[in-house]
Amino acid sequence: CSNESLGHSRDWNIDLIPKFIMACGNLVKILLHTKVTRYLEFKSVDGSYVFKDGKVLKVPATAPEALSSPLLGFFEKRSFKNFLQFVDLYDNDKSSTYMTGKRMDQVTMKELYDWYSLSENTGSFTGHAMALETNDDYLNKSAEPTVNAIKLYANSIQRYGKSPYIYPVYGLGGLPEGFSRLCAIHGGTFMLNQSVDEVLMKDGKAWGIKAGGEVAKGGVIIGDPSYFDTKKTKTVGKVIRSICLLDHPIANTDGAESVQIIIPATQVKRRNDIYVCVVSYAHMVATNGKYIAIVSTLCETENPTSEVAAGIGLLGEIMERFDSVSEVRVPVASGADDNCYISSSYDATSHFETVADDVLSLYKRITGTDLDMNISDDL
Repeated sequence: CSNESLGHSRDWNIDLIPKFIMACGNLVKILLHTKVTRYLEFKSVDGSYVFKDGKVLKVPATAPEALSSPLLGFFEKRSFKNFLQFVDLYDNDKSSTYMTGKRMDQVTMKELYDWYSLSENTGSFTGHAMALETNDDYLNKSAEPTVNAIKLYANSIQRYGKSPYIYPVYGLGGLPEGFSRLCAIHGGTFMLNQSVDEVLMKDGKAWGIKAGGEVAKGGVIIGDPSYFDTKKTKTVGKVIRSICLLDHPIANTDGAESVQIIIPATQVKRRNDIYVCVVSYAHMVATNGKYIAIVSTLCETENPTSEVAAGIGLLGEIMERFDSVSEVRVPVASGADDNCYISSSYDATSHFETVADDVLSLYKRITGTDLDMNISDDL
């Protein structure tokens, strides 16, 4: 970087694929279960916003906020308030909380929106900015997963107050560092700054890896797609990410030092949402007074940088910008046949919910059982 106003490189700790953590989400439960949290410090993210009609607006997650939110028309505010109260009280095991006598797995999300007379725009920000749905396919599916996701969003906000998200102080690098410390305690070995030259196979099953002339043996090989033969994975898309360095907060976010903004696809005539994630010196990842904004989305054209234009337009003057395009790859098999258990590539979302689901899927594929995350501890 040639911009002298940015200071020294040691003052920055930029996560190339930054994602926020839902305060009551599965990743927090995983971190508590493994006790990695003893090595980490978290700070809440200041705000959660959504883009509508050219404006950045705060996402309402409580009944009082719904009544004052400019996202909603005057006659829709009370309907949305009633909708949030229903979601908060809904319990699949209590028929008294059902909608017209039906459980949420018996109605679609569109039917639920229609029942509360919520407009398409209101359904859009609810589904995408609160339930974190990545496209509109959820509308015609069972409402239960989306209702549970909205409930999770609201519960996470109640935990820390400003937004449903938290982020590690000093950045996401603290996560692998914490796991490496825990691994060492339990007798594991970390090989730092070491690439994998080859996954060693015999009779169709992996038994180790070769790295820098050394061989590490193991009955199970776990990794992301970049470590394995491309025949074991398939490409399902590409993600464009633009990392931008700023000297100011995002406009219309009350000077937030950290923020997530979701631009629903329908607002910019796309099939996939655009995500804007902002962290700053408040999380000790940038020099004093500076901000790091990352805009990302799933590519739909042959001109990826143009696809994040709506998100870039929200940032104001940019000091430096770095663009990258990466493939999204997923495993073609479970891993049981060849001992190669492969995760999916990071998607375009600015939160860890999809990643945590992938981790839980990996755990079940390897062990054959679900991870018990009934943890009573707190961060």
